[in-house]
Amino acid sequence: MNIAKNMEAIFVATLVVIGATSLATASVPKLQRAAAPAPVVTVTVQNDAAMPVVVVSAKRLTAAEKAAL
Repeated sequence: MNIAKNMEAIFVATLVVIGATSLATASVPKLQRAAAPAPVVTVTVQNDAAMPVVVVSAKRLTAAEKAAL
């Protein structure tokens, strides 16, 4: 019997939840918009260019030094 007495409050609460849900989901399509196409990048390869080489001239850590870290 309590449900029959409070039917108006249940109806209003349901409308509030539906309204909040519709406002929350109204902006979703804007966020899911397709991204702009990626710019076209042209790469030219030079066959006579030397490959870059990285030289590390540092001594290696000993096991005791590694353990101290």
